Amino acid sequence: MFKKILIANRGEIAVRIVRACREMGIPTVAVYSEADSEALATMLADEAICIGPAASASSYLSPERILSAAIAMGADAIHPGFGFLSENSRFARMCEECHIRFIGPDSEMIARMGSKAEAKNTMQAAGVPVVPGCPDVIFDSEVGRAEAARIGYPVMVKAVSGGGGKGMRIVRSDDEWSLQFAAAQRESEKAFGDEAMYLEKYVEHPRHVEVQILADAQGHVVYLGERDCTVQRHHQKVIEESPCPVLTPELRRQMGEAAVAAARAVGYENAGTVEFLVDASGAFYFMEMNTRIQVEHPVTEVMTGIDLIQAQIRIAAGEPLPFRQEDIHPRGWAMECRINAEDPERNFMPCPGTVTECHFPGGMGIRVDSAVYTGCRIPPYYDSMLVKLIAHGATREETIRRMEGALDELVLEGVTTNQEYLKQILRHPVFRAGEHDTSFLETCME
Repeated sequence: MFKKILIANRGEIAVRIVRACREMGIPTVAVYSEADSEALATMLADEAICIGPAASASSYLSPERILSAAIAMGADAIHPGFGFLSENSRFARMCEECHIRFIGPDSEMIARMGSKAEAKNTMQAAGVPVVPGCPDVIFDSEVGRAEAARIGYPVMVKAVSGGGGKGMRIVRSDDEWSLQFAAAQRESEKAFGDEAMYLEKYVEHPRHVEVQILADAQGHVVYLGERDCTVQRHHQKVIEESPCPVLTPELRRQMGEAAVAAARAVGYENAGTVEFLVDASGAFYFMEMNTRIQVEHPVTEVMTGIDLIQAQIRIAAGEPLPFRQEDIHPRGWAMECRINAEDPERNFMPCPGTVTECHFPGGMGIRVDSAVYTGCRIPPYYDSMLVKLIAHGATREETIRRMEGALDELVLEGVTTNQEYLKQILRHPVFRAGEHDTSFLETCME
């Protein structure tokens, strides 16, 4: 097992990793920017080290600074969390060259699955259903226009290096092509430094369902059920739940087995998430694979009782999975709400500030993942997520009621949040009936 793990992240996921390591008896090092000097993770970790100024590019997104910190502090492994460098193949390769274990898949796997076009081609060859699209990446608008005509409108333009909804546009006709392609490409260049795009058929009114997998170095792969991530705003997830309200047991089994086949097709190792679109007929299509832990991983943890962060660490250390597929039995229903420092009344504008009063809910079936405390500062430089509320119950209705109670009890004074907006979603009859699709927030809420 590792002697010391450096956590290359911030916020609630850094705190989550500290706690997992503490239970395993592994010392931790928290890195922080100058803006995060009083962050909760820096206080909970065994050691902490500043890696630069507030700007992410000079701190959390700097492989050189993070690796220098790991070497200086004597860490033999790095957990990247999610976001930042978690899916950066160059960073993973640098860790390998420095003989520091990157807790996740290797650099080659990250690069391979990070290319959405290559990932889709690989999945198609493995017999996993994929959304019809173009086989090659596209840089030129006119080449893309010809591909769009071949596929048939509407099409989705996506950044090859994309994530978090950036570099994505729906194009419904040839008249819109030039404007939307150029906008997506500009956004991709700004966010990822990459103008490579690809196209796929746009599936109307789908559900977004992802399957959590774990794969060890010994070749064992299991799926841990699915998470429905259909409630999204501009491709950013807002509420996640498990199980998906519309999946039959047979469809759930088919999607789980497809996710395992996807992992086996590339020799995947560690935790990963295979994302699918599910249309109204029940047909499902591979969308992408995330080679990291997900924000919404607690949903699976409360359903299965498996600590995914600890599983990541044990797999990275070479340990085999202690269970097989027949041992996985998700129980009940789980749901996660993301509490963000943003103002829904002002187009969800980020709202940094100081938390003057903080109270977290509790009770049966309630879990809170957060790095927030009374008096902490919410800087303007990073993602606005403050708290993840997770509710678990025997049924969907019971879980929704518990989540409503938790949102009522949660107190975060001093900053504006989307707390009331989340309550409105939970009360909406379309959501309550489980009949929503990925356009729900735009069509029913806004």
